[in-house]
Amino acid sequence: MDKHFTVTIHDDNGYKQFNLHKFVKKAFLYAGIFLLTLALIAVGTILYLNYSVESVQKKRDAIEKAYLEMKKENAALENSMKATRYSLDEKKKQLHQLSDSLTEIETLIGLKPLGDESLQDRVSIAKLSSSQRATLLQLIPSGSPVAYRGITSKFGYRIHPTLGTKEFHRGTDMKAQLNTPVYATADGLVEWAGYHKSSGFGRLIILEHVYGFKSYYGHLNKVVVKSGKFVKKGDLIGYTGNSGLSNGPHLHYEIRFIHRALNPFYFIKWTQHHYNEIFQKEKKVPWQSLIMATSRLKVVPQIQTQQSLQPEQKSQEKLSSRVISTSTVN
Repeated sequence: MDKHFTVTIHDDNGYKQFNLHKFVKKAFLYAGIFLLTLALIAVGTILYLNYSVESVQKKRDAIEKAYLEMKKENAALENSMKATRYSLDEKKKQLHQLSDSLTEIETLIGLKPLGDESLQDRVSIAKLSSSQRATLLQLIPSGSPVAYRGITSKFGYRIHPTLGTKEFHRGTDMKAQLNTPVYATADGLVEWAGYHKSSGFGRLIILEHVYGFKSYYGHLNKVVVKSGKFVKKGDLIGYTGNSGLSNGPHLHYEIRFIHRALNPFYFIKWTQHHYNEIFQKEKKVPWQSLIMATSRLKVVPQIQTQQSLQPEQKSQEKLSSRVISTSTVN
């Protein structure tokens, strides 16, 4: 038999009775719900904190791994930079050695270094006799090697038309149809005449001139001179073509002075009527020293074969063409 406790309260308004058993049961029920809720909250909080700690740990591990990889990359980059600096220092030494060698070569052939020339020297070279002018035009590449119809690719940096890479174009590409006659632009010795694989110029002619000058004629269709042969200014040496790395018929024309690439355009436009411009525009050549060296040479008039000259050269150089005597003035 269940026992129940009843609490009776008597006041002015009457009697009130409360069943103590039901009250205790509700109190325990509410307390249990509260504790269960509190336990669930605590468990949820603990699980969330564990998850957060694991996530933070994973991020920490990832950051540490990235840091170690970055450290390795920095070490490799530092080693690469050290190797690059070493390589640059070596290249710098080689350039200094090459510069010294070039200075020695210039001294041997009677030319002083470029730095020894003043602006006054460059201006004074314009005051030359007609025979001295003719001598320079005969010995140093001047005028157009083909009938001039314009330039397709200038001297300087460009995108290679067939390779698609950026490169320094050491010459000038001249407009010319297939089998256009090509003429020597100065007296010289044929250093190379034939197909040249490594350069990409295809059929190539290299003429070696006096005082360190060379002229290059590339992408030819036909070569009519042989190595070792001496040619005079205006002699026919070949015909234009499309051989080698070329995207169409034209003439690749280069001029070099002691292995230094010069802008051929100044030399193409160098004639008796436009004589002084090159001395101001082309500053890689010690003109004053060169003129001093050529002034010792004797020049005597010579009648050149007119068929070997360009129309522009015929009108400008008909009376000034000279051949250089082997004797010198003491």
